[in-house]
This record gives sequence, C-alpha cells and structure tokens, in this order.
Amino acid sequence: MKSVAFALAMLLAGSSAAAVSPEPTLEQVRAATERFKDVKVAEAEGYVRDPMDECVRAEDVGAPAELGAMGIHYIRMDQLGVKGPPNPRVSGDGMHTDFLKPSILIYEPQADGSLELVAVENLVFEKTWLAKHPARPSYQGTPWDRMADNPATPVDEGHMFEPHFDRHVWLYRPNPHGMFAQFNPNVSCKAHKSSHHATK
Repeated sequence: MKSVAFALAMLLAGSSAAAVSPEPTLEQVRAATERFKDVKVAEAEGYVRDPMDECVRAEDVGAPAELGAMGIHYIRMDQLGVKGPPNPRVSGDGMHTDFLKPSILIYEPQADGSLELVAVENLVFEKTWLAKHPARPSYQGTPWDRMADNPATPVDEGHMFEPHFDRHVWLYRPNPHGMFAQFNPNVSCKAHKSSHHATK
C-alpha cells in the first residue's frame, strides 16, 4: 500500500513539474523567431510597423549616442494590450512575456530599403504589471529595463510610450554591451529614409 501511495505521489509531483514551463533558452527563441528575418512573414502574422515610423537611437531618448540604436519596431499590438491610438502616449494592459512569441521585432533599415532583423523584444506597461506582480519581470535572471519619460528634459525618454518594462534580446546582431542591452552600437539608423526622432 505504501509503495502505491509513493508511486502516486511521485506521479503527481512529475505532473506538477511538467506544468511549470521553464524560460526558453536563447537557442529556442532563435529557432522560434528566425522566420521573421523576412519582414513579410512578420506582417502576415500580425506585426505592424511602429506608426510613428521611428528608428530609435540612443540619443533620441537621452542616452549617450555611442550606445548605438535599437532600430525600427514591428509590434503585435494585441500582445501589448494596446486598445487605441496614443492618448497622449501608447499604453496597454497586456501581460505577455513569452520570448518564443515576442511582442516586438526590431529591424535595422538598409541602404536598399530592405530591413534586417536584429533583435526581439517583449514589453509590459509598468502600471499594469505592478498591479499584479511585486517586481518587474526578468529573463534568464536579468530584470527587464525600465523606460519612462522625464518631463523636465527636452527629449522623450519613453519614445511616446507610458512607463514600461522591456527586454531586448540581440539574437541577430552581435552586441558588445551584451545580449540584453537596450541599445546596440552595431545597429544604425543612417539608412532610415523617413526618420522621426522623439522630441517633446
């Protein structure tokens, strides 16, 4: 009888462990997102280009220019929980953090007009997230970055978004500042034809 009870307990423990999904590895995220190197595939799956058509550079958000750039964002508005146009800033109630299905894809504009995938990103809005969690999210043991505008400065540190937490993963462009840095000095916005930089 004891052996049956023990076997049952072990079975339940195994089921419980299987129900808790570990964070995906970088290799798994790459395998899940590599198809988005073709921006047309991203568009077909619901990603839309940043309506402001902004190629975000470090200096646009008050950071040192030598940090580099992010690039052009393609966004799954449904995963961010965005319900409408900026009012006055982009906000949403999404709680999506799965990097196997990232909310944002980041591309570098090329001289020939094409786009090259450089990173994937997830983003949650601070107010929504902290209403249900004690701290900002983390990935691979690294807490996500926080971005928010400082009204006292001329630049828009939040690039038209309400205060939020985000995590960039530079899977497709080597970054000397690390896989999870906000900006990448190896990314450039020079080829962005209709550059719109964030100012107030």
